[in-house]
Amino acid sequence: MNLLARREHSVTELKNKLLKADFDIDDIYNVIAKLTEAGLQSDDRFAENYLRYRSQRGFGYQRITLELRERGVAADIINDTLDKSDIDWFTLAAAARCKRFGEHYPDTHQDRAKQQRFLQYRGFTHEQITESFNFK
Repeated sequence: MNLLARREHSVTELKNKLLKADFDIDDIYNVIAKLTEAGLQSDDRFAENYLRYRSQRGFGYQRITLELRERGVAADIINDTLDKSDIDWFTLAAAARCKRFGEHYPDTHQDRAKQQRFLQYRGFTHEQITESFNFK
């Protein structure tokens, strides 16, 4: 309960944290099942909160998807959450680029490549990256 009181956790995160605390695996699964049944733990809610948090920090669709997978969220939950979101990934890519590099467009091929690598690392697609240089 203390873990969930601080923030949402996926089932996998809870299981891993409780295993590190040397709890019995059967007890862990029983507790997680009861928490899920009571509505105190939800991978859907975790995915929604995580998507909102990471997108506000300037991360793209691909990076967020990968991070949710790493946290044990099922692919169908990830897809549903991303489909339900009303995030404009193109605008977000442009905003992330402007926040990091300023409003000016790159003068050299080297500067443009640097900005593209940054956006790629942040998890934006090639189309989103290309379009971010066309925003005015």
